[in-house]
Amino acid sequence: MIVYSIEFVVRRDYKVNQRTSYLSNGRVAYSLSLLKRVQTPEDEGLKMYITRIRLKNWRNFRSVDVRLSQRTYLVGPNASGKSNFLDAIRFLRDLSIPEGSLKMAITDRHGVSKVRCLAARTEPEIEIEVDISDSVNRKPTWTYMVAIMQERSGHRNTYIKREKVWEGRKVIVERPDTNDEKDPLRKTQTYLEQINANQKFRPIAEMFSGIRYMHLVPQLLRHAGQYSGSESSADSQRYDPFGLDFLERLSKTPKRIKEFRLKRIEKALNFAVPFFQDLTEVRDKLGRPHLEAKYTHWRMRGAKQWEDQFSDGTLRLIGLLWSLMEGDSPVLLEEPELSLNHSIIRKIPGIIKNINKGRKNANRQVILSTHSLDLLDSNEIGLEEILILKPSQEGTVIEQACAHDEIRALVEEGMTPGQAIMPYTEPDNIDELNTVYSR
Repeated sequence: MIVYSIEFVVRRDYKVNQRTSYLSNGRVAYSLSLLKRVQTPEDEGLKMYITRIRLKNWRNFRSVDVRLSQRTYLVGPNASGKSNFLDAIRFLRDLSIPEGSLKMAITDRHGVSKVRCLAARTEPEIEIEVDISDSVNRKPTWTYMVAIMQERSGHRNTYIKREKVWEGRKVIVERPDTNDEKDPLRKTQTYLEQINANQKFRPIAEMFSGIRYMHLVPQLLRHAGQYSGSESSADSQRYDPFGLDFLERLSKTPKRIKEFRLKRIEKALNFAVPFFQDLTEVRDKLGRPHLEAKYTHWRMRGAKQWEDQFSDGTLRLIGLLWSLMEGDSPVLLEEPELSLNHSIIRKIPGIIKNINKGRKNANRQVILSTHSLDLLDSNEIGLEEILILKPSQEGTVIEQACAHDEIRALVEEGMTPGQAIMPYTEPDNIDELNTVYSR
């Protein structure tokens, strides 16, 4: 018997191994084709975590340097910089997405002057540096740093003051280089946004571009048609985090994956939302996608409703669960507790930990902001996962909860993380607030 084995690529990430056996008379004994997924650069990126971030003169932060966990919870008073901390990571994503650029990322944030920390004084540079690893407990596989500033005169363009990439401890990119000095216009673009320039560190760019930020606004999801086209950025067109494109993005998901996710969300909502059943995607007469669910009541068949009739909490919960199952790169969540019952909020840390268990994105990184005592009362959260933001006149400082002796002692005495931490997030003189209108 003679055996021939042929292997060929049928797509970028799949290959066919065809094994055919022939008898001595030339007849085919058997022929077997195996479709096998092969590892791609994107797969390598799926295993990456942002393990450390350093910010200089970024919005609230004059200078911070903190480590991040697989799950990181940001807590602090209003205007302490929780959203701005998440936005620093979004900024890297906005440089890396196909439509992204330094110019777009700065324009979307209304210019360098709005991004630069008010406490920076005479320091013009804004700097972001991140360590990236395939495990939160290992030394960095990559480090990426970018420093930007604005021209003092002329067109006032934003340009690269420094851009540097390390692979392990080896520097593989350092700008500005001689070509940048010969042609200063090159410094208006990062290498991160250029395919022909980021080849040496492509896994970083692919990981950044896969980052998702979710802060779903139910009113925008319900009435997306009224707001379409109101923004011009690539973010609003393709990756709107507030719900404008949520249904369209859901609709474009491959059918089997979409049905699997919706079925899992339906099971969760069976416990969280009274009388909720049969969550599916449907289309109206114009072909626009909608979510449909059945609410059981005194009639045997119940009543079907579309997303415009869902409660705010139901829509927020659907958005949360979908975003946790969508993709493999880090996901950024803004106050996921909004509009939800306190009993559901308490389950969020467990949902984040367990929703993808047994799947390839089981250990994806989640970074979220919260004001909720209920959320932090979970025994699924460790003090090492909580970052406390404290505003000051010299900019917000960040402290890891486990480094705070008093908080650690309170938890050891039996308090939950929320009970121990929340008093340290209250604004000074907050007790005076209820006296303002009583005089």
